Amino acid sequence: MTEGSCLCILCITLVSIFLGTASLKLALADFKSHITGSTLVGIGYGYWGIATQSMSIENGMLAAGLCAVSGMLPDLDSDSGVPLRETSMFVAAIVPILMIERFKDLGFSHEAMALAAMLLYLGIRFVAIDFFKRYTVHRGMWHSIPAAASAGLLAYLLMPSQSEAVRIYKSLAVVLGFTVHLSMDEIWSIDMSHGFRLKKSFGTALKFFSKSKLGNVSVYGKLFILLWLAWGDRGVVDRIRHRARQEQTYIAQPRQGIDFEKWMPWR
Repeated sequence: MTEGSCLCILCITLVSIFLGTASLKLALADFKSHITGSTLVGIGYGYWGIATQSMSIENGMLAAGLCAVSGMLPDLDSDSGVPLRETSMFVAAIVPILMIERFKDLGFSHEAMALAAMLLYLGIRFVAIDFFKRYTVHRGMWHSIPAAASAGLLAYLLMPSQSEAVRIYKSLAVVLGFTVHLSMDEIWSIDMSHGFRLKKSFGTALKFFSKSKLGNVSVYGKLFILLWLAWGDRGVVDRIRHRARQEQTYIAQPRQGIDFEKWMPWR
């Protein structure tokens, strides 16, 4: 599956989310605003990559889509409602698609890819998301700078590429979309209706630490593990591809066609 195919699925999902939230009440306007904000920033990021970083149009548009949908990721710690439902369904659907190149590197057949994608969807949708809800609290350390970095590293691990620059470019799109959500949360924490007043929620999004020591240890522990995995992943991918090329050379193939006229003169 190419970047263009992934982009089409991203666009279809974004349109469905916009249509699905169009009739929501004002109480859910924040959710739509997050998507709108990350989408606008994603368009700018995609254009920047194409215009100044020599990225292909497909990669630039895919990065824009990743930035747009990553603006929903912090809502995974919501207890209930539209943000959690829409975000969890999208994450479960898009992760297997982004792992197509990883499946190819591992030598999966088309049937194995389909099976792996199905198992990943079920595992994320009904196991991982439920565990995530129980494990996190709203505006906890999932709403933080290290969490944004962790999301980018996860994207890096999920999306191997022949070009390291392209891989990093798309991973940074996830970090950017995540950070846009956090920044908008902080902006909304400033009450301008009665002068200038900071709400209690101010400082709970763009943060590096929380009051929970366990939460701090947990998020930074995962961050360092992901850093370690990402640091060694490039070498692993290169070795897998090199071995696949070597194995291909050992496949017995005739150098020239068989001369049937010589061995079967009666034909």
